[in-house]
Amino acid sequence: MKYVKAVWDDGGFHVDPRGYLEELPEFRDRLPVGAREFATDPTHYALGYGKSRCVKDLELSGIHVATDKRGGLTLEFSPNQWKHDAGLRISYSGVTHFSIDYAHAIDWMAADTVLLDEILPDGHGGCVHEIALTDASITIRCEDLRAVWGGAE
Repeated sequence: MKYVKAVWDDGGFHVDPRGYLEELPEFRDRLPVGAREFATDPTHYALGYGKSRCVKDLELSGIHVATDKRGGLTLEFSPNQWKHDAGLRISYSGVTHFSIDYAHAIDWMAADTVLLDEILPDGHGGCVHEIALTDASITIRCEDLRAVWGGAE
């Protein structure tokens, strides 16, 4: 990720969205509508417990890729039982790239959980969404996305 910090060190995970939040006003209007709504939601990066609409600590629970050439993709995230009221479903349209890269193996965790994410304009009217997980990172290049809370449980 370019601005968001989500790194593993010997003491655990260090996450910091401040760099992204400082830059977001500069490019927010170049994001597609759905991506802009999701990225600029004031609770998206509200770290800490009791912040039920923050993406941190959601658990990746499903990946659904279209088997035709529509370019559709859906990611589902289950709520963290101590933090979230509901899960999150993100549907992507016009997907031209999707990858999962595993950085390291943390075998003591039952599920991959979200550390933080970052959405940037791609320079062609779409966006790139990067999601840092505890054990991997997901990158999606698409025309737009739609994030719905309560869309996954």
